[in-house]
Amino acid sequence: MTPNRLILSTAIFTALGLPAWAENLRIGWQQIVEPARVAQAQGLYETATGAEIEWKLFGGGADVIAAIASGAIDIGYVGSSPLTAAASQQLPVETVYVVGNIAEAEALAVKGITDPADIKGKKIATPFVSTAHYSLLTALGHWGVDPAEVSLLNLRPQEIGAAWERGDIDGAYVWDPVLNQIKASGGTVLADSKQVADWGGPTFDAWIVRKDYAEKNPAIVTAFVKTTGAATDAYLADPAAWGPDSPEVAEIARLTGAPAADVPALLRGYAFAGLADQTSDSFLGGATAKALKATAGFLEAQGSAKALADYAPYVNASYASAALK
Repeated sequence: MTPNRLILSTAIFTALGLPAWAENLRIGWQQIVEPARVAQAQGLYETATGAEIEWKLFGGGADVIAAIASGAIDIGYVGSSPLTAAASQQLPVETVYVVGNIAEAEALAVKGITDPADIKGKKIATPFVSTAHYSLLTALGHWGVDPAEVSLLNLRPQEIGAAWERGDIDGAYVWDPVLNQIKASGGTVLADSKQVADWGGPTFDAWIVRKDYAEKNPAIVTAFVKTTGAATDAYLADPAAWGPDSPEVAEIARLTGAPAADVPALLRGYAFAGLADQTSDSFLGGATAKALKATAGFLEAQGSAKALADYAPYVNASYASAALK
């Protein structure tokens, strides 16, 4: 690089508030159908942050939390249940973007069970310490079924799909695209997360960041949040445009493995939150911390977590606020 080009490049990054030399950013993601997969596929995060990004695929939120705790990743995609567990253990993380509330995108799909009471004694799989696990326990409580009366198996989504095809399990509480695979091969939905939310157990997905990384690289985190919001806003502006033959759906299908024909319906399984929504009382501005506290209370009653008095320290709306400027 010539001296003049070096000066110009440095000036551009300085104007954007980004480091002149590329920082490393390690992102833990999951194969969940959501709009930001498009930005990921198109390299927009790299462009916006100016960082050298390493994308690491994980099978569930518990694995993402473990990677964050060990320092293996800087930013991660998790559900509200593993996020609550991490905060309850006082891991140094903070929520910077709520992807959206989970509705039909997660569900309990079964075979040979039509009455919730008949689930007793059946083999039901779910990834433990996930939003699906939390929703399953909430549903069992709503139905008056003791979890000890059900054979609960801790399997990752891909393992659930294989176990279902082999006939090893009677059902699973899991998310798309594995949920869609189960439904396509004869599974019927006994309850979904939209219903469970009505029963008092709302769940959501979110992006979290290690606090030390965010403090060192606020501009990168802000750019990450802004890019995520732009992708979500693009979908919310015209969901109908994201049809099976659209380039956006093609990118999502390529990254997640979901059939393109199924992606539009899978997207409708979430109530996504745009960038402007993030700082509102409904999300990072208040409700997110309250939802984590409520989830912690449930997990504590189950003996799987000790609730904190306040979860606000694990939610940070400042990056979304900066991204809106």
